[in-house]
Amino acid sequence: MEIPPWFRTAIQGRLDYVSARFEHHPDLKRVRAEEKKAFQVLFVGMDIGRMPEFEAWEDRHHFKQSIINEWLYLQGMKDGFQLAVELLSNPLPFDDDTLFKPERNEPEA
Repeated sequence: MEIPPWFRTAIQGRLDYVSARFEHHPDLKRVRAEEKKAFQVLFVGMDIGRMPEFEAWEDRHHFKQSIINEWLYLQGMKDGFQLAVELLSNPLPFDDDTLFKPERNEPEA
């Protein structure tokens, strides 16, 4: 079964919204500040002996990304569960000609 384009668009919109919300989440402020500081230290007196600073920055960067990915995953699970419950509670009648048949007849314009 192929996913309809409107559903892909809806899912992408939700992912964009949730990603933006997480990117600006106050709990990540400390993690972002640590990552930024480690990255700035990385370029002070750039020489090969400063590799421990790069590793420190990289660790903090990956930690921040893992937090965001975990939150995205959990939000996706919540959204999927909510969608499943809604669809099971209020199934929409589908046929080959239309995506949705309203229960009441609307006058045509």
